[in-house]
Amino acid sequence: MNGSTEQAAVGSSAPRRASGQDHWQLLWSLIKVAVLLYIFLVGVGCLSSGIKGLGKGAMDAYMSADMNPLVGLIVGILATTLVQSSSVTTSLIVGLVASGQVGVAQAIPMVMGANIGTTVTNTIASLAHAGRGEEFRRAFAAATCHDFFNFLAVLTLLPLELLGRVVAGIGPLEYLSHGLAQRLAGIGGTSYKSPLKVMFKAGVKSVEWLLSWLDGHTANIALAVVGCVLIFVTLALVVKVMRGVMMSRVERFVNRFLGSGGLVAMFVGIVVTAAVQSSSITTSILVPLAGAGIVTLTQVYPITLGANIGTTVTALLAATAVSGDQGAAAVQVALVHLFFNLAGILIWYVPPFTRRLPLFAARRLADVAVRSKKVAIAYVAGMFYGLPAALFLLSRALS
Repeated sequence: MNGSTEQAAVGSSAPRRASGQDHWQLLWSLIKVAVLLYIFLVGVGCLSSGIKGLGKGAMDAYMSADMNPLVGLIVGILATTLVQSSSVTTSLIVGLVASGQVGVAQAIPMVMGANIGTTVTNTIASLAHAGRGEEFRRAFAAATCHDFFNFLAVLTLLPLELLGRVVAGIGPLEYLSHGLAQRLAGIGGTSYKSPLKVMFKAGVKSVEWLLSWLDGHTANIALAVVGCVLIFVTLALVVKVMRGVMMSRVERFVNRFLGSGGLVAMFVGIVVTAAVQSSSITTSILVPLAGAGIVTLTQVYPITLGANIGTTVTALLAATAVSGDQGAAAVQVALVHLFFNLAGILIWYVPPFTRRLPLFAARRLADVAVRSKKVAIAYVAGMFYGLPAALFLLSRALS
């Protein structure tokens, strides 16, 4: 009797101990993420300071005030496809704007390009299903609906932005983000010194002290390089930590709400992506689920769009590390990223007739890809790497 009671007590305490361990593990992971995010913001400050030190003319061969919007778009695509993270690219863009090297108008096409480039990850992931016909059809369609949304959003909003500049001197995205950025930058008055920004500056000063044995342009180049490395490495580690802690929770969360309406599913995409700091995690969960037939393309689409919004949090976070005259401009670029995705959803998701076009295009491309795997590989290699690289080289040759 006593033995059975003791066994029952032991059995009942085991889940409690496991639950306690889970809570401590989650707390420790959140502490690690907080430290990594601090280092990430120091990296943004280092990049900005390094480029300022080099002078605004240091990168004029590639980025200048009169940079062609097409070149900016291509730079955004290539940078994101190479580092496999739009969060890294948009954080670097925020740093460039904060340094004064790139203006907001020139940064807007780059942000749009980053949105396109980030879709390559889940499209590559779908190729893992290539050996199983019908499964590959579903997985490839689920991946490329993200591609087609971003293609259509850029094809719609970039010409509108350029037309606005010609007619009114400022594009709609630039105009909307400018007003809000000015209000946000003015909150608290100029006399208020944020303790967080003081901490970020102290981190940048520490890096500058470590590089003080260098001088002149060499020191500034090293500071900018260190900033880039910190941004890339810390974001990669944040994603790794959050993936390890939250992947099972994310899968349960996504599965629970997959049958819900579009707005609920979109909200799920926003929350999950903002939590794990990577739209690739969100979409990489959806692709195998679609391939297995667990979810449909129409269920995948709104979650993917929510992931697009969720990934804008990183640029907004990066902008908080910027102070001084360029602080409002950095916030403005981050808001452009957000407004671009919201406007794309209003155009290509809210009206039922436009909502069908990205899904139709994804299904048709998937049909072709199933018949010829070479087409699928050529699509990924050409659309995300070959064509942007060729256009970039051509534009540099003609300039």
